[in-house]
Amino acid sequence: MKRAFLIWSILLPISFMIYGQDEEQPKDLPVRSPFASGILIDNQTTVISTPGTMEYFIQHKFGKMNNGISDVFGIYAPGANIRMALTYVPVKNLQVGYGLSRINMYSDFSVKYTLLEQTRKNTIPVAVALYGNMAIDSREDEAFGKNYQFTNRLSYFSQIIIGRKFNYWLSLQANASFTHYNITEDLIDHDKISVGLNGRVNLSPRSSIIFQYDMPLKIKQITEYREFTNPAKPNIGLGWEIRTSTHAFNIYMSSTDAMLPQHTAMFNQNDFTNGDLMFGFTITRLWSL
Repeated sequence: MKRAFLIWSILLPISFMIYGQDEEQPKDLPVRSPFASGILIDNQTTVISTPGTMEYFIQHKFGKMNNGISDVFGIYAPGANIRMALTYVPVKNLQVGYGLSRINMYSDFSVKYTLLEQTRKNTIPVAVALYGNMAIDSREDEAFGKNYQFTNRLSYFSQIIIGRKFNYWLSLQANASFTHYNITEDLIDHDKISVGLNGRVNLSPRSSIIFQYDMPLKIKQITEYREFTNPAKPNIGLGWEIRTSTHAFNIYMSSTDAMLPQHTAMFNQNDFTNGDLMFGFTITRLWSL
């Protein structure tokens, strides 16, 4: 009996030591849902769904609200724009996509990659994502002048996005982007650098206030002209988001009629201080394939 007790007194502590070594340390997991989807009004977010997920977007903007009730604040005004798009996540943290817009019949091919994901214990305090696209302007050849080349149709957009979910109710993002058009109208630069801020404020588990502000910068070091002629105006947006497990619905006001970010950065002439605002909505739908 004494021998058995001695053996157990030796083996029991050893077994606890072995179990303690084999047990995995708790991981610092990514924060839950800093944003409801990969898009917020006119901007990308750092969110990329799990591998094997397809996301379908319908984006629609009505005409300008300036005429008031005569055209129901732009809902029945001319100049509406629509974009439909699909994205897919083939592997973790990588998203590819395609979209088609009514303005200039842009076909855009995009890629987004998450460099960092914010974690719940702040081991990684922010999320960082890279986004880029190439768009093809599908208007008639005559729109590109006499010396037409296919490359005249191409434009490019690249962006770095840094976001943080501060608490249950507040998530913010800042971004910096570079736009290039192979050909532009007279006295408009081919390159543009922009910065932006956007975010959401949760009102309940299913709804939020969302907002954005995008500012094209006037940088003389990269301008091709002595004076800035009709520089692009800032884009401001404010809206309401409703979400479920597979859907997100945004309804908002925005001061750009475009859905493609490089078109907004280069050509937006709507001045929100003069009431150049448009109602819009975005519907997203997720599928796990």
